[in-house]
Amino acid sequence: MALFDAPPISLCLLRLSAIGDCCHTIALVQAIQRQWPTTKITWITGKVEANLLQLLPKVEIIVFDKSAGWHAYRQLWRALKGREFDALLHMQAALRASIASLGIRAKYRLGFDKSRAKDGQWLFTNYKVAPLGEHVVDGFMAFGQALGLTDVTPHWSLDLPDEAVLWAKPYQTQQPLLLICPAASKAYKNWTAEGYAKLAEYAHHKGMKVVLIGSPALQERELAAQICELTPHITKNLVGETSLPQLLALIKVARLVVAPDTGPTHMATLVGTPVLGLYAHHNPARTGPYYCRDYVVSVYDAALLAETGKTTEQLPWRTRVKDAHAMQRIDIEQVTALFERIIYDFNLLQEPV
Repeated sequence: MALFDAPPISLCLLRLSAIGDCCHTIALVQAIQRQWPTTKITWITGKVEANLLQLLPKVEIIVFDKSAGWHAYRQLWRALKGREFDALLHMQAALRASIASLGIRAKYRLGFDKSRAKDGQWLFTNYKVAPLGEHVVDGFMAFGQALGLTDVTPHWSLDLPDEAVLWAKPYQTQQPLLLICPAASKAYKNWTAEGYAKLAEYAHHKGMKVVLIGSPALQERELAAQICELTPHITKNLVGETSLPQLLALIKVARLVVAPDTGPTHMATLVGTPVLGLYAHHNPARTGPYYCRDYVVSVYDAALLAETGKTTEQLPWRTRVKDAHAMQRIDIEQVTALFERIIYDFNLLQEPV
């Protein structure tokens, strides 16, 4: 039964990280705004994530800076003092988020059901949300259904700031443009420098311009440097050189993004750019690029079976492959075969009409 049969006055959404999951959550926010345009939405999120979420119109963004330790909680609770929301959407099953939720007053406190909750999140909520499907996005959209939304089909639409669009404009002429995001925030999710270099050479011979993207993290910069040493066919190395709005604008003008399980994979979903995903540690049916789950090179099932002796269906939804070398199961032949299919299916080498 839906919690609201009329637009609530105010909702608080608690999703602190990461970039990919915040991108998923945007679909829920925009579904709420479509049906209930007068409802005030407050989103509590992380410091880095706020740089992207500030692009959302008519959403109050409150930053929770986890690097500040306990001071971050005190700051948040002071900012919310005297406020009460019709509902809290507690959308992060992590203890730090649950502690943060203690200072948020709301009649309804929605959280994941026990199939997806962890770290005792169910102790901090009074309404459990059952997922609508296997993917993280479908689990998030279930919060909308619980509230009373009649359309919970995920859609994304985000206007980019003029300065970011202008910054990305020179790359629009470097077509067909392939963006490779070689690294994730956790190094075990990364494919090999040799593999990425071979893919860059393959794409170059197809006539594509290849640009590397990523965050300023040291391990991401080092992997990008290794790739550049292995091939002369990197048009530009932009790892650590872009703001999040600039990166989103760049992804929007690209023909294709190749990446492991990381934020830019899901930023591409925001702007409708095809993604070729590389997966070994997490089930791509759960965390893959939402519109391009059929374009994923996945060794997850094989790695999981080798590690546990069990299939995906026999294990919990969150099960992660722990083998630090699992991504090395992916070979260049698998990637180039899928690359050929995706450029054909999306006509990526053709001039736009």
